[in-house]
Amino acid sequence: MRPIWKGSISFGLVYIPVAVYPATREEKLSFRQLRSSDLSPIRYKKIAEADSKEVPADQIVKGFEYERGNYVVMKDEDFEKVRIESTHSIDITDFVDLEQVDPKFFYRPYFLEPQKGGEKAYAVLHKALSGTGKIGIAKVVISNREHLAAVKPDGLFLILELMHFASEILSAEILKNGSSTAVSDRELKMAQALIESMNVPWEPEKYRDEYRTALMEIIEQKAQHKEITAKAPAPPAPTNVVDLVKVLQDSLDRTQSLKQKRGAGRPDARRSTSALVKQRRRAGALG
Repeated sequence: MRPIWKGSISFGLVYIPVAVYPATREEKLSFRQLRSSDLSPIRYKKIAEADSKEVPADQIVKGFEYERGNYVVMKDEDFEKVRIESTHSIDITDFVDLEQVDPKFFYRPYFLEPQKGGEKAYAVLHKALSGTGKIGIAKVVISNREHLAAVKPDGLFLILELMHFASEILSAEILKNGSSTAVSDRELKMAQALIESMNVPWEPEKYRDEYRTALMEIIEQKAQHKEITAKAPAPPAPTNVVDLVKVLQDSLDRTQSLKQKRGAGRPDARRSTSALVKQRRRAGALG
């Protein structure tokens, strides 16, 4: 995997050469619009609202609608005045406690790999952040746009995680009710017991994009001209508040029963698998 760019982390008089790599990827399915009669791809024309005529590219300008129906036209030189050139530098301006930062601020991580000559300083910064629970707040330019970002320890490496600016975070004050509704001790204890019974170690690999998987299966079946057999499940009914304790108890009983069945079924599953392997080996020897 190639780095997005190579540059440095800077704070104070310290410069640490690093390479920046993406830490996530989107597995998004892309679809084209087609004409149904011959599956010819659809193209779009740019049409003026005033007269419904197509407008060539050299007659199109950018405008900002500052009030309904009124625009300020922006020229290339206007954008050049505020254009930010990428310095390939992650400039840390402050260090803050990680626990003080609302998780909603973080949205896109990148790996930071130390480059030749920067290994020692990189390791020192990593250990210092890990030991203090701090993160570095930085400004970084990516694709000619300035981003707020955090430098954080992650395992043996540092990551750069892009952040929303405060003006982009919405307040929960727009919502109603929340968790202010009174609950009984019995309801609370039942809910805690159910949560504890469903508690497992974090294994991210077990959680998959079921929608994308199912959609890909349909695409593959259609590509091979097979009959589509997928059926959408019925949505679950909402829980009645009156029956909440009973639902919690039933859920707890069901969870415990499933755990017992899984535990009891494991040895049998191993024996059946072993027997199947032996059976196949015998069949292979006979063949």
